[in-house]
Amino acid sequence: MINVLEKFLRSEIMYQDLYDEIMNFIYNVHIRNGEFEGNEFIIKKMDRDNFIIFPEYTHRGENQRDIPYSTSIYKQNLIKEINDYAQKQGIKLK
Repeated sequence: MINVLEKFLRSEIMYQDLYDEIMNFIYNVHIRNGEFEGNEFIIKKMDRDNFIIFPEYTHRGENQRDIPYSTSIYKQNLIKEINDYAQKQGIKLK
């Protein structure tokens, strides 16, 4: 079974700048619905407290995208997972 959250963390929480951008998106109360496009994964904010995380692959020259797997997660759980991983990577937490 694919651990989507683990793959997301390894792919997206590598640098301070990217961590800061992701956390700003998650915490921003003025964005009630939207997407954050990372290196490989998309964070879809469904509302202020619920998110869907998925990789998105597009095919050149075609109007097609593949979303092979996804996971949904509550805001506080997402923040905890990101911060736990970031701390292990030596990233300064928000």
